[in-house]
Amino acid sequence: MKEKILIIEDEKHIARFLQLEFEHEGYTVTVTYDGVSGLKEALEGDYDLVLLDIMLPGIDGFEVLKKIREHSDIPVIMLTAKYEVKDKVEGLDIGADDYVTKPFSIEELFARVRAALRKKKPHLKKDVLKYSDIIMDLTTHEVRRAGIKIELTKKEFDLLEYLIKNANIALTREKILEGVWGYDYYGDTNIVDVYIRYLRSKIDDPFDRKLIHTIRGVGYTLKEDKDED
Repeated sequence: MKEKILIIEDEKHIARFLQLEFEHEGYTVTVTYDGVSGLKEALEGDYDLVLLDIMLPGIDGFEVLKKIREHSDIPVIMLTAKYEVKDKVEGLDIGADDYVTKPFSIEELFARVRAALRKKKPHLKKDVLKYSDIIMDLTTHEVRRAGIKIELTKKEFDLLEYLIKNANIALTREKILEGVWGYDYYGDTNIVDVYIRYLRSKIDDPFDRKLIHTIRGVGYTLKEDKDED
């Protein structure tokens, strides 16, 4: 799978240059040109790394980084013309993973990006499930979507785990009941609808993109493209 990079850079010629260079290296790249839209994309998108300029319209890069760090530990490399030590220290203290000043060597930037991605990868362990922008830690029972922590009950967690492990598959209520509640459950299948509603209120409703979809006459599925519910 291609690693996804978000570039938040208001100088469009630099942003376009970076986009072309990173796409040539095999990355998937999204570009935003101001702090407000960049922060929104960073929190709602499913990215592996952010390249973040400091001097941005709307919200500056330091403020964007602060907001990102409130919700996510995604690698962030500050990319800026500012070279004063105090600016570098401030960025690193807020939570930047690295700091590159302009003008820069694209080969050095590639190397710094690869290093930041290598440091991040060990956190996605075998006991971590990832689908779209959802990350589930099966050991700590921590769930995040778009970097935002979501509190789930034990049964809601089990249901989400089952949906992720069977993503893009049409699942009947009976199949979900068997997979989540077990063979020895003798209750009404309506309990599936109840818990799907609970889960949607936490996983889908606060976000723009819906992932849990109803298949009329069948049951439910977890997928990225939206059917008419």
